[in-house]
Amino acid sequence: MMKYGLIDFLGNIGVVLLMTAYLMLQLNRLKTSGLLYSLLNLLGATLIIISLVADFNLSAFVMEVFWVLISLVGVIRYFSLKTTRSHPA
Repeated sequence: MMKYGLIDFLGNIGVVLLMTAYLMLQLNRLKTSGLLYSLLNLLGATLIIISLVADFNLSAFVMEVFWVLISLVGVIRYFSLKTTRSHPA
């Protein structure tokens, strides 16, 4: 019988965050250029990585690491564009 612990719960929260971000994008409630979209993806993928500590899977780990890195690109772009817009040349 499978034990369900805190780490499993965190992984499931991560999945919910990723799916929520994607659903909200499809419903035009979020923009890919918005900070919330990148943060939901970043947090979701991070929680899934944490859950992989309990039951490691290399393919899932690699995918989530890339998800985190791509989400960080989105966060950095958001703040870079915000800074550019607030300080026009």
